[in-house]
Amino acid sequence: MCHLLRLALRRVRKLVDQSSPPPPPAKMDVRESISMQNQVSMNLAKHVITTVSKNSNVVFSPASINVILSIIAAGSTGSTKDQILSFLKFSSTDQLNSFSSDIVSAVLADGSANGGPKLSVANGVWIDKSLSFNLSFKKLLEDSYKAASNQADFQSKAVEVTAEVNSWAEKETNGLITEVLPEGAADSMTKLIFANALYFKGTWNEKFDESLTKEDDFHLLDGNKVTAPFMTSKKKQYVSAYDGFKVLGLPYLQGQDKRQFSMYIYLPDANTGLSDLLEKIVSTPGFIDSHIPRRQVKVGEFKIPKFKFSFGFDASNVLKGLGLTSPFSGEDGLTEMVESPEMGKHLCVSNIFHKACIEVNEEGTEAAAASAGVIKLRGLVMEEDEIDFVADHPFLLVITENITGVILFIGQVVDPLH
Repeated sequence: MCHLLRLALRRVRKLVDQSSPPPPPAKMDVRESISMQNQVSMNLAKHVITTVSKNSNVVFSPASINVILSIIAAGSTGSTKDQILSFLKFSSTDQLNSFSSDIVSAVLADGSANGGPKLSVANGVWIDKSLSFNLSFKKLLEDSYKAASNQADFQSKAVEVTAEVNSWAEKETNGLITEVLPEGAADSMTKLIFANALYFKGTWNEKFDESLTKEDDFHLLDGNKVTAPFMTSKKKQYVSAYDGFKVLGLPYLQGQDKRQFSMYIYLPDANTGLSDLLEKIVSTPGFIDSHIPRRQVKVGEFKIPKFKFSFGFDASNVLKGLGLTSPFSGEDGLTEMVESPEMGKHLCVSNIFHKACIEVNEEGTEAAAASAGVIKLRGLVMEEDEIDFVADHPFLLVITENITGVILFIGQVVDPLH
C-alpha cells in the first residue's frame, strides 16, 4: 500500500504538472492541488453550516460529494462541465477523473487488514430501462469509479428503486446510513441516479480510559448548558494554541501501509466563537495545513465530549448558492452520459442528496457518508509547556489523511447529546 500511495501521488503530481493552466508559470504539486480541494471543502462546509444548519450538529464528507460531481462532469458538456471543473478547481475532466481515481485507490483503500482504519468507498448507478449508457461513459464508470450499474424502472417502480438505493447505501456504510434518498426523491421523470458511499472506522492510537470518563457541563450557543460525558487523559497530546483558538490532533492507529489518519478539533477560546473561527478558516488559504499540531505537549485540564449523531441535507441547494447552477438547469444537458445525444439534451440534475453520521468514543471513531445525485428530465505560534484543552463548548472537527492532506469528513459539534 505504501508503494501504491507513492505511485498514485506521483501520477497525480505528473497529471497536475501537465494540466495546470498559466498563470502561474510555476508547476503545481500534488500537495498544492489537494490544498485547493480542501479550500473548496471548507468553503462548502461554511455554506452548509450557515445556510442549512447553523445551530445544529453537522457532519458531511466533501470527498463523497466530489465523487458525484466528478461523475456528472464526465457526462456533461458546455457550461455544466465548465462550472463543475471551475468549482472543483480542475482544468479538464481527464485531470479530475485521474486525480479522483488515484486518491480513491491510494488514500481511501481499506487498511484494516494491516492494522489501520477500516475504509470503504463504493459507487453505484441506476439507469432507467428506456436508456443505455454511452459506451465510453460506461467504461469510465467501471474503470475509474468502480461503479456498479443497475437497470431500473422509474416509470412504474420509482418507490422500489429508491428503497434499493437506500439498501445499497446501508450495506456499503455498514448499516450506518439507512436512507440517503428521502421519500419522493425519485419519480416517473427520473432517468438516472448516481450514488457514493464512504465508510471509516478508526481506533485511537492512544485509547481513552473509559473509567476516567465523567459527566460535566457543555455550554451551548444560546447560553444554556447540558450535561454530557467527557473523556480525559493525562498523557501528552498533539495540541497547539493560537490567537483565539486551539487545535487538538488525535491520531488513529496506523497500519503497515504508512497512511496516517487523524481527527483535528478546532476549538475557539470563546464559548460562542465558532462562527468567527469558521470564517477565519475559510478566508485564510491553506489554513488547515498551517494549523496542525506537530508535536506532543503536556496537557493540564483535558476534556473532550463523547458524541454520536447523523446529518443529512440536499447538497444541490448549497451548491447552487455557491454558483454551481448549470448542472441543475439543464442548460446544456448531459449528452455524454447516454447513448442517445437527443435524450441527453433533456437531462438535468434535479438533486444531490447527502447523509453522514459519526460516533466518537473512548475506542475511536466510526463515520460514514453517502451521496446520491438524481438526474431527471428538465422540469506563528508560541507553544506552551503545558496547555489546557477543554472542549466544553461548540467546536469544528476534521478527519484527514496526514501524508496527503486529503479531508474525509468535516463537521461541527454544538450539542454532544443530539
